[in-house]
Amino acid sequence: MSLTAAIRTVAMIGNHLPRQCGIATFTADLSEAVASERPALDCFVVAMNDPGRHHAYPPRVRFEIAEGDLASYRRAGDFLNVNGVDVVSLQHEYGIFGGKAGSHVLALLNELRMPIVTTLHTLLPKPDPAQRAAMDEVTRLSERLVVMSAHGASLLRGVHGVPDNKIDIIHHGIATIPDAHRAKHRLGLDGKFTLLTFGLVSPDKGIELVIDALPAIRERCPNVVYAVLGATHPHVKERHGETYRHSLEKRAIKLGVDDCIIFHNRFVSREELAEFLAAADVYITPYLKPDQICSGTLAYALGVGKAVISTPYWYARELLDGERGILVPWNDPSAIASEVISLAQDDARRLAIQAKAAAFGRDMSWPVVARKYMGSFERARASYGAGKRSTFRAQTLAERPVTLPEVRLEHMSLLTDDTGILQHAMFGVPRYGDGYCTDDNARALMVATMIEDEGTADLATVRALSSRYLAFLAYAFSPVAGRFRNFMSYTRRWLEEEGSEDCHGRALWALGTVVGRSTDPGRNSLAGHLFHAALPVTESFKSPRAWAFTLLGLDEYLRAFRGDSAVEELRRVLSERLLQLFSEVSQAGWPWIEEKLTYENPRISQAMIRSGVRMGSEDLVAAGLRSLRWLGHVQVSEEGYFAPIGSNGFYTRGGPKAAFDQQPVEACAMVSACLDAQQITRDDSWGRDARRAFEWFLGHNQIRLSLCDPATGACRDGLHPDRLNENQGAEATVSFLLALLELRAAERARVVRLPERVEAA
Repeated sequence: MSLTAAIRTVAMIGNHLPRQCGIATFTADLSEAVASERPALDCFVVAMNDPGRHHAYPPRVRFEIAEGDLASYRRAGDFLNVNGVDVVSLQHEYGIFGGKAGSHVLALLNELRMPIVTTLHTLLPKPDPAQRAAMDEVTRLSERLVVMSAHGASLLRGVHGVPDNKIDIIHHGIATIPDAHRAKHRLGLDGKFTLLTFGLVSPDKGIELVIDALPAIRERCPNVVYAVLGATHPHVKERHGETYRHSLEKRAIKLGVDDCIIFHNRFVSREELAEFLAAADVYITPYLKPDQICSGTLAYALGVGKAVISTPYWYARELLDGERGILVPWNDPSAIASEVISLAQDDARRLAIQAKAAAFGRDMSWPVVARKYMGSFERARASYGAGKRSTFRAQTLAERPVTLPEVRLEHMSLLTDDTGILQHAMFGVPRYGDGYCTDDNARALMVATMIEDEGTADLATVRALSSRYLAFLAYAFSPVAGRFRNFMSYTRRWLEEEGSEDCHGRALWALGTVVGRSTDPGRNSLAGHLFHAALPVTESFKSPRAWAFTLLGLDEYLRAFRGDSAVEELRRVLSERLLQLFSEVSQAGWPWIEEKLTYENPRISQAMIRSGVRMGSEDLVAAGLRSLRWLGHVQVSEEGYFAPIGSNGFYTRGGPKAAFDQQPVEACAMVSACLDAQQITRDDSWGRDARRAFEWFLGHNQIRLSLCDPATGACRDGLHPDRLNENQGAEATVSFLLALLELRAAERARVVRLPERVEAA
């Protein structure tokens, strides 16, 4: 069987008509051309929806993606994987996908189990860091890359390091047009020398330059008409209304040429466009941006054999080379006027340009373009089938750039009432009957304090939340017992006299974070008072995790009060206990402090690493790094996903590992500990481990489902073998937010700066 016959189904991802933009038209035309070229081929579309809009798509569109909804990209990936798609054709433009520099689409591409052929509609000579990272990842994940010009190929090679043998140059497709004389008659343009500019109208199109040229043109060519065909770009209209179009109309009136301009303020059908192209004598693209590597409107006009006048942006310079059109200097209405007059008065020159354009355009008809795309699809299928990509995907699963959602507090705020944060929720609805606990309020206090420290959210809201959670901890503390109570009913009745040792350690950790990071004098003072009141009892604790949580709290406190001898002595005592346990229990193949891996294991490694660095103890740091590296090794699935030890049985030495239920608190702990390890070792592999653990939240897990809702900040409480936990409770939500905040801090290089490089164990 030939490679061509092997391709039975092609899915295209991009905008699609009736959405009004050039890529929507391109995707519709390409999918129709490919389907017509190979009638036995199933060619369908996955359409991108712009925010807040829904379209009445034709049957060819079988799946829709909401631009800003990260989860819908993953669902699209699942849809394509289960529907037997042989090749995916992605139409890429930064602005049509959600996330920074359109990076949400990477969540989809990373899930696909078939070759990807990406058509690049925009390439930048100087991309910013986010644009470069997103484009580099798209080019790595794509089997083939299609550009529409030699300059686009040059940018791929020079800017993004893409080899020649991965690039296909395929021109923009064009449709046939009707007879020119009949078109002029139908449009009422008989006897008119017609200039045309079409496409979505926006300020970078330079239409005002042609209007400024019209007085001089009309003086020499009285029968001139300038048709501006196209609606205002939806994004421009949304932000600025019709300001630009109105400015053009006023400009025409002021210059006295409004009677020879036709504004068609609508998104025209392909049939209408063909009529106007047929009627046009000269097509003009007076664009203002030099870096434009593609213009569908220019391709259409040249391909159907029109005389074209254009400013010298990259695509025009290439397409109009060889006297196939005329280039004029930037921002020069007089030059435009001169060339229009020349073409109007010199039929031989105009016809010669048209002939050369038409000859070039023969390779741009949609049937020819469709055959070239099929050739690209076949090459992609062949290289993918030869295994050139499968090994790469396995190696880079945890190495690709993380697309970080924004920090959203909607769900955390929903769970919070006048008392504190409630423990549980059925999906997005709080469950009052489960009441509150100190553990969750301590974690929530840390989130609020870190957000306040970051300074990017509504500070009034964050400070109110911080005060609520700190008040809960103050009420939870029993001065008589020197202990924190943990569980409280919704009726504000404590359900125990004292909480667990772990609960006490978490409370101390949160209080230390407030002391070390908050700039609010009142909260800082209250947190410091509670912190010191709750410290003495910790020396009697037996739980290694309680020691670890306390040590992390001591570290936060000592950010502000380094030199507090009593606190530093307690750190020494608890750290030595952890190191002693590690020495007693650790063996080859089991570098751990206990005979069983249970919950929040990376926090123990993290506590040893942080305390060891602060105290100058190489043994503590080495134990922390060694145990954390091992935890990273045993908590990875065969597919390369982070797979924390399940809470349904945990992992006893010599026994089986519980695969489920996987908990968000484990992923959070791994993110945090690995980021600390990266800071002190300057070893980027720790950063990759942190990103892999974080992406567990986003659907890079064994059941390929996202636990979090980036729009609200909510997170599911666990991962089961076949489903997500229905609870969107405080522990899960706060764990997701903590991990997100720490990664954001690492990106900004504002995490705690530990004093020196430490060699990895």
